[in-house]
Parts: sequence; C-alpha cells; structure tokens
Amino acid sequence: MSSLGSLQIGDVTIPGRVLTAPMTGVSDLPFRRIASRCGAPYVATEMVACDSFARGRPDVVRRAAIGDGLPLMVIQLVGRTPEWIAKGAKLAEQAGADIIDFNMGCPAKEVTGALSGSALMREPELAARLIEAAVNATSRPVTLKMRLGWDDNNRNAPQIATLAERLGVKAITVHGRTRQQFYGGCADWRAVAQVKQATNLPVIVNGDITDAPSARAALEQSGADAVMIGRGAYGRPWIAAALDRALYTGEEMSEPDLASRLGIALEHFTDTLRFYGDALGLKIFRKHLSWYVEQALCPADPAQRRATRARLCQIDSASGVESALTSLWAELSSHSALPILAPAHM
Repeated sequence: MSSLGSLQIGDVTIPGRVLTAPMTGVSDLPFRRIASRCGAPYVATEMVACDSFARGRPDVVRRAAIGDGLPLMVIQLVGRTPEWIAKGAKLAEQAGADIIDFNMGCPAKEVTGALSGSALMREPELAARLIEAAVNATSRPVTLKMRLGWDDNNRNAPQIATLAERLGVKAITVHGRTRQQFYGGCADWRAVAQVKQATNLPVIVNGDITDAPSARAALEQSGADAVMIGRGAYGRPWIAAALDRALYTGEEMSEPDLASRLGIALEHFTDTLRFYGDALGLKIFRKHLSWYVEQALCPADPAQRRATRARLCQIDSASGVESALTSLWAELSSHSALPILAPAHM
C-alpha cells in the first residue's frame, strides 16, 4: 500500500508520509506555496463549501485557488446536499485537483450547526449518499477526513470507513478525537487502529502530531500508513518536510535555524501581499506573523518574545512589517552560529 517514503492514493503517489491538513483561515494559497517550497509533499486547501463554490462566491472560490507550480493539488469540500457535493467535485476536478477530500471531521459550531462536517457522522445514510455523489462526479481519487465519532457513545469511525471503502473512497484520515472533544484532552491514536483494521484503504492518523516522537508514537499505536499535521504547522510550514525526513531516516528532526525561519516568514508575507493586496494581506498575515515569531523563538526570553510579537503585529503598514522582518532576519543571519537550511533543500 505504501513504501517507507511514499503513500499511494488511487492513481496519485504522495512522495512522503507527512501530510498537511486543510485548515480554514490557514492553508490558503500563499501558505500552501511556502509549505510546498519548503518540501511538504501534500498540502490541502482550506475547507470549501460546495454550494457557495458552485455559485461562484468570490471568497470561497479564492479558498479553492489552486495556483501554478504546486506539485500536488488537493481540494477539500464540505456540504450536506448530494447535488452540490457532485457539482463541487466536478468543479474541483476542472480546477486541476489531483485529489478531492470530503470533510466529515470539522467540529466548528458554524459547520456542525449547518449539519455538515463532523455532524454527518450522526447520519451515516446521508453520509453515504454524499460520498457516492462525490465519487461518481469525478475521475479523481476521493478521500475522506473524519473524527472517531460524534461523542464517546457514538464512535462509529470504523463503520463509516467500511462504508466509504465500498463506495469508492481511496484513503481515510482520522482525527483521534470525537467532535464533542473539539481539541481538548489528548488524541486517541490507539482508537484509530480500529479504523485501520476495518478497511484495506490507506489510513492517515491526525491529532497532536507536532514532532518526530509524537509522529512515531501515532504511527505505532494506530498502525496507520501516514500522519497528518494540523495545528503543528502553525508558524512552521517547513515541519512536514522536516518530519517526513526524520521518519524516513529514523533520525531526529532537523528544523531550519532561526535566520532561515525569518527568511521563510518574509517570503510567505511577500506572497500573501501579492495574493490579497496590501491591506487585506497584512490583516490576514498577522496570525501567521505571530506564529512565526513564537516558533522562531526570537528573542529566546519569553517576555521579550511576546513584546517582539506584539510590536510586529501592531505595525499598520505592509512596508513597515516587511522592513521589521528584514531587519530581524538580517540580525539573526549575522549572529546565527547554526548552518542555514534553506527551504529549497528541505
């Protein structure tokens, strides 16, 4: 099903076993581009609502923006009407998607309140019709992302996996929490093993995977074929490539040094401004900027780091942020004792 360094999903070979999750408000085109340039083998779009996508709502179409030059195109769809799911899958294929992912895992209240995302785990019959609609509407591999179930009394992920395989789904990602847990407590990787046992499909384990030890533990406890990183990629678009390399070699994970991290942040910022324009781009990038400063650990003292983050995030002009990042990058480059690990070599 998968070699040490790759994962097969239908007719698509993923050149790695560390996938980057679809994340609303995070995995837009600039994020996917920088993660791909850092070596990430798989980065999905933000969640795309099928009905709004089909109607051409600008902000939703923008979420599905593919972008030239990305090595792999993965569009995630969400919805609860077979007709719209089918239209969304067709549009995704026409837009150039290599893989179409169907969301049955999002726990957000605005999504489950519309009876979509993880709420569909309470309606297996409807879920089956939606999965079938997506599979029948496209020639591309359709995958499924879900949780363990709605709550601890309804952990039906193995049953849905069996159903999905029968309907033609090509891979399944399982977040090791129920919907009612949201992101509280710890992900139950051992419970994902029940999904692996219920299907012959590739299974990807998700939840609380942030480094090599957690990735190895998740793979061992779940028996999964690959891991998916979500929140662990905040401010670390290089993490998938670094972690994939560690899993492949069996060595410890090596991340870019501090100066390289700021260089990556600057490149991400510049691309965000090109994509959204200066005003909206600056507003959207502030959360990434905060995460970059936190992950770059510059300066090392937590109080000073918080002050640096606050100062950068209060700058109200794109040129001001770029100037501040450039200065910080130059300072770290001149003082770094660690070798530079450039994105192109990750």
